[in-house]
Amino acid sequence: MPQDDQRQTTVEAGAGAAQDPASAGQGAEASVDPIAETLALLTAERDELKDRMLRTLAEMENLRRRTEREVADARAYAVTNFARDVLNVADNIRRALESVPADAKASAEGSLKGLIDGIELTERDLAKTLERHGVKIVEPQGQKFDPNRHQAMFEVPNPEVPAGTVVQVVQSGYVIGDRVLRPALVGVAKGGPKAAANPADAA
Repeated sequence: MPQDDQRQTTVEAGAGAAQDPASAGQGAEASVDPIAETLALLTAERDELKDRMLRTLAEMENLRRRTEREVADARAYAVTNFARDVLNVADNIRRALESVPADAKASAEGSLKGLIDGIELTERDLAKTLERHGVKIVEPQGQKFDPNRHQAMFEVPNPEVPAGTVVQVVQSGYVIGDRVLRPALVGVAKGGPKAAANPADAA
């Protein structure tokens, strides 16, 4: 019996010795894991910071472009309200000239002719001044009706021109930059052949 106990002790000691290298290996792996884990965390943090930086740069670039566009719009359209009020003056000058009959204008002499010429010169100067500030007149006579720039007041039966053609301008329109300052008041042809399709529209 004592011999059996001695053999069992020897076997257990051998098994313990066999387990020690494994334990040593686990200890070595445990010593490597914190470094790898720290490296992974730092890499993830770096990637996150890089992503944030790129997003911030993109947002700043968008903000810069938007600010430039807003500044350009402010410069181009700053006089919108003033220009819209000045159009009433332009309309009154035009009405004053149109109130003079054509034959009276042709035969005008002396002070009357000077008055008519002065009013016409004032109208031209006003139009040039408005144009310098980006305000341009819209004369749609003979053009295809455009609801974005024209306002139809009535229809005119006219089979000689394509339907939808502007055949009469009641009041001139104006644009400022790319925007409509005031739509032109027009009469539109009705009953004629359909207008030919614009290849650009078809595309």
